[in-house]
Amino acid sequence: MAVDLLLGLQWGDEGKGKIVDVLTANYDIIARFQGGPNAGHTLEFDEIKHVLHTIPSGIFHENAENIIGNGVVIDPVIFKNELDSLEKYNINVRSKLLISRKAHLILPTHRLLDAASEAAKGKAKIGSTLKGIGPTYMDKTGRNGIRVGDIELDDWKEKYRALANKHEAMIAFYNVEIQYDLKELEETFFEAIETLKSLQFIDSEEYLHQAMKSGKTILAEGAQGSLLDIDFGTYPYVTSSNTTAAGACTGLGVAPTKIGEVLGIFKAYTTRVGSGPFPTELFDEVGETMGRVGREFGATTGRKRRCGWLDLVALKYAVQVNGVTQLMMMKGDVLSGIETLKICTAYKYKGETIEHLPFNIEAENVTPVYKEFAGWHKDLTKMTKAEELPSNLMAYISFLEKELEVPIKIVSVGPDRKQTIHR
Repeated sequence: MAVDLLLGLQWGDEGKGKIVDVLTANYDIIARFQGGPNAGHTLEFDEIKHVLHTIPSGIFHENAENIIGNGVVIDPVIFKNELDSLEKYNINVRSKLLISRKAHLILPTHRLLDAASEAAKGKAKIGSTLKGIGPTYMDKTGRNGIRVGDIELDDWKEKYRALANKHEAMIAFYNVEIQYDLKELEETFFEAIETLKSLQFIDSEEYLHQAMKSGKTILAEGAQGSLLDIDFGTYPYVTSSNTTAAGACTGLGVAPTKIGEVLGIFKAYTTRVGSGPFPTELFDEVGETMGRVGREFGATTGRKRRCGWLDLVALKYAVQVNGVTQLMMMKGDVLSGIETLKICTAYKYKGETIEHLPFNIEAENVTPVYKEFAGWHKDLTKMTKAEELPSNLMAYISFLEKELEVPIKIVSVGPDRKQTIHR
């Protein structure tokens, strides 16, 4: 059996959690392959809103196994809080959740390093979530990191102490005011480590290989979005991992030849959290309406999301880089009531019109070129069939399918799992 991938195609917050939850009934295993608690996957059903940061979004389904892959970085404290929040739903987490021994751990000092580094940048800050993700991936590539499998070994606390001491020296080097009590932070951390030890650890690449051989269906769940990829995103305003399809191979130990469908998720408009270029950003009443109606606040940070028109140039790029085979369009309902809609189809870039994403999309280099579409006024949130969708929305969808050369298979018309139209 092949592994299907589910990816965000913009700057994150596309609605991956909801779609994983909707699709989980079709899969035996849901596997997270990168990122950490900087991700926030929101699921809504039975009038309850759930936000997951590390645990895969299939955890609410009785028959699905959930795997945290080697490409993920885990903060034991946030992870324990996430587990605690699931207790009231009577989910048998210990039988349904498996963790790769090769996943790296976020230490308290990683978070402090993150804060010190961002403070030292001043106005040049990149908008980090301050969850310690970047420093943890730096230790991973610097071959200093501590992995889940290490906490099964007798000498792991000595290894921890050596790395924490190194981090404290680095924090002092930044020469910024960071108030902290490491002893207190460590007390909570080591308590959370004991909770982590109570779960099942696996050699995930072998586990998934055997699962594929036995015919099990697997969905790889990405975090963040393609435009935040460390290699292909809007660098340096990116995350520290590969959020594109290639990241699933390295983040789970799955061969490229074993990848099946690549499911790409995008919003009917564009949002971004934190710093970084955003060519189609709106600063008017329409942008404010998108943010208010779409409840555009970060699931992890609570920060207000910047909103703008759909950027087809960037979306085409993400579809291309990921090899997307099916598309899912989210939040079409948010655009209801806007008289005229726009899609950015090209950029004016250094005196010429281009239709591909250039090296630099900062405002001084890029001016978006728009195509206008008539809006729709019907409330989409109660609709359950594709035939009910207004003709102007269908024209919007048809244009995107033609330009992207990929079918839009799902149209989401609200946050609840029931508000999902299959085409």
